[in-house]
Amino acid sequence: MTPSPNKPGAIILEGHVQGLSNTRSLGEAGIPVYVVDKTNCIARYSRYCKKFFLCPDFSSDEFAFFLENLALKENIRGWLLLPSNDHAVYSLSKHKILLEKYYKLITPGLEIIENIVDKIRLIQLATECGVPVPVTRTFSSPEEVSAAEKIFPVLTKGRYGLSFYKSFGTKAFLSHNAMELKNRLASIEQKYPLSECFTQELIPFDGSNKTISFTAFCVKGEIKTFWMGEKLREHPAQFGTATLAGSVYIRECFEQSVLLLKKLNYEGICEVEYLLDPRTGEYKLIEINARSWLWVGLAKACGVNFAIIAWEYVNGLQVEYPQTYTTGLKWRNSLTDGFIALQSFLKGHLSIKEYHKSTRGKIIPAVCSPRDLKPGFMLLVLSFYLARKRNILR
Repeated sequence: MTPSPNKPGAIILEGHVQGLSNTRSLGEAGIPVYVVDKTNCIARYSRYCKKFFLCPDFSSDEFAFFLENLALKENIRGWLLLPSNDHAVYSLSKHKILLEKYYKLITPGLEIIENIVDKIRLIQLATECGVPVPVTRTFSSPEEVSAAEKIFPVLTKGRYGLSFYKSFGTKAFLSHNAMELKNRLASIEQKYPLSECFTQELIPFDGSNKTISFTAFCVKGEIKTFWMGEKLREHPAQFGTATLAGSVYIRECFEQSVLLLKKLNYEGICEVEYLLDPRTGEYKLIEINARSWLWVGLAKACGVNFAIIAWEYVNGLQVEYPQTYTTGLKWRNSLTDGFIALQSFLKGHLSIKEYHKSTRGKIIPAVCSPRDLKPGFMLLVLSFYLARKRNILR
């Protein structure tokens, strides 16, 4: 069936948990939704997904040509492209001129995206506008590591995070002293250039300083609406993906994000991550994701529906930007969180009492919905496959 020309739809790029949430948000409003992914995904099973398409790798040029052909084949024009994947974000930005002939994009151009994808550039920009960052070092060879260095323990990461993760299957390597860092850098340079790495102090974790996500919709660097949450439990611990999260408000994170997003002249949806340094009392910048994030459904439940805001904005409609939101709500990816909580319990990092306390109150389920049952069922069917894909079983 050819979509109505009077109701432009949206293409969800990657149909994992956040893709499912965005599919439901738009579908519930009567907006046609297609889901595109390079592999099987749960969003394709939503009642709100009109069609599903397998695509080439998000990071390839073929992906952009696939989207061009999709618009021609399906006779769609002016649909919103809404990515949930960093590689897809970069590809949309890189091929923005081509894709804007067929679609409406909320993704910024390369002049903005490259300041986010390149972590060194992002750190420099944050420093220029007074946003605290962890102490950072770069090394061109292992021999440059000084035994007198006093920032240990440290994390060595990729300047371009996704390519680093693709090479090593991890976001970062931990080193406790100079010798360990030297050996780690020597190992890394065997398959990855050190010029594309950086090393940062590991902010001490005292059990209470959780990762804070400041999320916003911006126009020319101005924050039109925002929402904040914290990762109450994550995989891996301290710098991983949320399995349990809650809505909060942190004034310092808001104030710092205003400065940073203005400096970037940011456009569209983003997530800015901070971690409180208990030594200084500062919320230090960790990274920015130029897309919706895994638990975007919690923001929607709290009153900030980013998918609808993006669709209304690109279609020139009058957008109501929420100026307040509900705090105290929680979001839980039950299947993953149960597994991670069990691991923590067996390792002695989590007690039964602490677990029950963490799951009290109103909780928004990541996947299950009484109005859209099939994705929850398929999550169970695909759980082993998804766990292997996302390294949960490692």
